Amino acid sequence: MCKVAIVILNWNGRKMLSEYLPTVIEYSKQEATVIVADNASTDDSLALLEERFPEVVRIPLEKNWGFADGYNKALATIDAEYFVLLNSDIEVTHHWLTPLIEYMDNHPEVAACQPKLLSIFNRDSFEYAGACGGFIDYYGYPYCRGRVMDTVETDEGQYDYVQELLWATGACMMIRSKDYFSVDGLDGRFFAHNEEIDMCWRLRLRGRKIVCIPDSQVYHVGGGTLPKDNPFKTYLNFRNNLTMLYKNLPEKDLRKVMRMRWLLDYVAAWKFLLLERHVGDFKAVYRARRDFKRWLPEYKAVREEIQRTALTTDIPERTRFSILWQYYFRGRKKFSDL
Repeated sequence: MCKVAIVILNWNGRKMLSEYLPTVIEYSKQEATVIVADNASTDDSLALLEERFPEVVRIPLEKNWGFADGYNKALATIDAEYFVLLNSDIEVTHHWLTPLIEYMDNHPEVAACQPKLLSIFNRDSFEYAGACGGFIDYYGYPYCRGRVMDTVETDEGQYDYVQELLWATGACMMIRSKDYFSVDGLDGRFFAHNEEIDMCWRLRLRGRKIVCIPDSQVYHVGGGTLPKDNPFKTYLNFRNNLTMLYKNLPEKDLRKVMRMRWLLDYVAAWKFLLLERHVGDFKAVYRARRDFKRWLPEYKAVREEIQRTALTTDIPERTRFSILWQYYFRGRKKFSDL
């Protein structure tokens, strides 16, 4: 058993591996084993690893399982105390691992943590995909310290303190292996998007904690696999977010939230069509809601088990307000304004 396994899930990411894997190896090799799990890439990613990075452990998967099940398949073969789920487009920094390991060693109540996530293109700004740690509003909309909706803040040290979260970013997350497997890992049916939020929420329901450790910082490219304006990404975000809500919401909130989301989702769909002229995104929202409804019966037993094993239903990091109302109607664009 190794103490820390850094696991990079790769799919046709030769360029990212070539550019960012060297810093991962250089700044992590004293504290961790570096592993690349390959989701049946059709480029020469595996050849690159063999030729340029022979010290990296390779796990070739037989097909593209997506982000969620790709990690499930890979991590099931790794014996480590801590896993670090690391995107291939992350540039790490000197001693980035040390604060994460030390905090986890000293706080057994914490299941997972993340570093401060900054933009590789604007190094003074937070990065959209996780910034300085994630929360979720009453109706299921994620936001972060440092990123609310599309407003990304400049990092001025305003969040340089350890903070309990609802979710840590899947771009760079350290998680105890026993906690990962205690909730059966990421939901493989999600394929990608919202899967880390869902897993962290399930851990929080069991009384485990998630935190951000800003003494550690990394830089993220973001949007490498599915660009932001890709309709398939819109589809996955809407379908998976609705499924996550159905699984994890307490009974007292479920109907109210789902009724409001029905309205808000269709408002979003028509906004895509009428204001942004994004026909693909418009169709994606309708398809997401249709497919969510179709597979709902499959999740009934899953929901019942999650609710049965929950130790708490009131999680402070799931805030009681609407982030849409705060952002669009009250003009509160920053986390510190909420």
